[in-house]
Amino acid sequence: WFPKYGMTPLIHAAYKGKADMCRLLLLHGANVNCNQHEYGYTALMFAGLSGRTDITSMMLNAGAETTQVNSVGRTAAQMAAFVGQHDCVTVINNFFSLAKLEFYTRPHGLEREPRLPPTLAGPLHRIIMTTNLNPVKIVLLVKENPVLVNVAALEKCHQVMDLLCEQCVKQQDMNEVLAMKMHYISCVLQKCLAFLQKRDDKLDALVK
Repeated sequence: WFPKYGMTPLIHAAYKGKADMCRLLLLHGANVNCNQHEYGYTALMFAGLSGRTDITSMMLNAGAETTQVNSVGRTAAQMAAFVGQHDCVTVINNFFSLAKLEFYTRPHGLEREPRLPPTLAGPLHRIIMTTNLNPVKIVLLVKENPVLVNVAALEKCHQVMDLLCEQCVKQQDMNEVLAMKMHYISCVLQKCLAFLQKRDDKLDALVK
């Protein structure tokens, strides 16, 4: 701890742009979401302010919350945008944790089965995390995973994508970028689904 400012070693390392030190501290259990800083800043906020996309990604993969706000009510993405670190803003706004997707692989409430079979979570997450939104690229990502080239699987996937899109829109700090991305991917998956329902050629003709 650095008691004068309430900065943890991880927050300090992120502020200084020390990627190796951040990695070491995370490996030893540093709390990535600690916000005891005097102004409520988190390690993710400092990573964004420093303009380090590698450290920003590291914090996100370690479970950093993107919706936490500082003393003036700003999120990490908003703080990074304020100082012109737009690459970090893109990294934050496009990030979606596997854990959030895995939520749908378990039944909830009165559900008898999960909305998304566990075997589909990994392949779908890889599609969500792609930065190349060319529809051909997305179809190729579907083709690369045999478990996805299936009518029932694609129905489950696009339904979950629609739920995620709705979630992005309804959350307090609406993420328009991610909501649009979820909707777009859902549309491409529905196109793949419609194609498979009409003809059984493993999507080869759709790519052509």
